[in-house]
Amino acid sequence: MKKLVVLAIAITAMACQQNKIGYVDSVKIMDDYQEKIDVDARYQSKAQAITQKRDSISQAFQMELQQFQSKAQKMSQKNAQEEYAQLQQRGQQIGQQLQQEEQQLQQKGQTEMDTLVRKVKKEIRAYGKANGYTYILGGGDGGSVIYGDDAKDLTNEILKILNDKYEN
Repeated sequence: MKKLVVLAIAITAMACQQNKIGYVDSVKIMDDYQEKIDVDARYQSKAQAITQKRDSISQAFQMELQQFQSKAQKMSQKNAQEEYAQLQQRGQQIGQQLQQEEQQLQQKGQTEMDTLVRKVKKEIRAYGKANGYTYILGGGDGGSVIYGDDAKDLTNEILKILNDKYEN
């Protein structure tokens, strides 16, 4: 019986040694991946352009509203109410249009980020397969690795591969 227990422990130990395990810091990869940095910058500039457009349109609309208020004093109450209602309607349409542009930008940005995440995961899988890893775990904020030996950290290797491929 003792021989059987010793044999089971030896087999288990050998099986554990055959599993090659590494981990990556997912947050660091995404923070330092040049393509992601470029995507962020591109969408930030587009968001700033929309904000500037919104500010410009809002300023022009405020001036038009002030002009209307001066002009409304000389108009009949009925005409002033009708024109004010038209101004309000136009203001709502402009607001909806700008909001729609912002939502489209956010959706496009989210789609592009999802594509990047899939690309990173695909590269990690390819690296693991090519280098004989049984498991590559994800670390960083919310990751499954709380502690890992630095020798098992594959983050920089995979990040270099991703950035090299992006540059080419």
